[in-house]
Amino acid sequence: MNQSDLFSYLSGRWQDHDPKVMHQPDLKEAAVLVAITDCAEEPMLLLTRRSSHMPTHKGEVAFPGGKRDAGDVDFIATALREAEEEVGLDPSLVRVVGELDQIVSIHGFLVTPVLAVIPHDVRLVADPGELECLFMAPLALFRRPPDSYFRREGYCMPNYQYGDFRIWGLTACVIAELMNRYWDMNIKVGRPM
Repeated sequence: MNQSDLFSYLSGRWQDHDPKVMHQPDLKEAAVLVAITDCAEEPMLLLTRRSSHMPTHKGEVAFPGGKRDAGDVDFIATALREAEEEVGLDPSLVRVVGELDQIVSIHGFLVTPVLAVIPHDVRLVADPGELECLFMAPLALFRRPPDSYFRREGYCMPNYQYGDFRIWGLTACVIAELMNRYWDMNIKVGRPM
């Protein structure tokens, strides 16, 4: 599947999506970039592991992203700016599909995931001030049931293991939404168990 095919597929599916928008003005706003490569053999998902020196989510797997700045015109601008800062992703190489459902993080952020397609051969470099590393996980990893579920107060969140990387929490919930909506999976997220 080339970039145009993948982008067309995702865009077509996105047209039927009315992203959930939360009106919570008391929360800080953030955006993350859910970037899928146009790899012909197997699309990959861009992920990072945050530095252990960060104030929140130390050492956790996350999408590139962060807090919305006053100068950001929208959440797409936030996601693109943060991805450029964190992994050196040139915004001109990104084909944005659209926003996914908003989600609230445990640290009080209203997070807007932005779905996009990037070239499979893009050169990226993790910012050592923010990230321990970046990596690409095969989308096929998420086309199967999660390895386990993390349960809290009657709700569940999927967990995935990819080598030494544990993918869980908000990142896994966003991935589950992506897989459920665009690849017709039925991954439990936030449902009472």
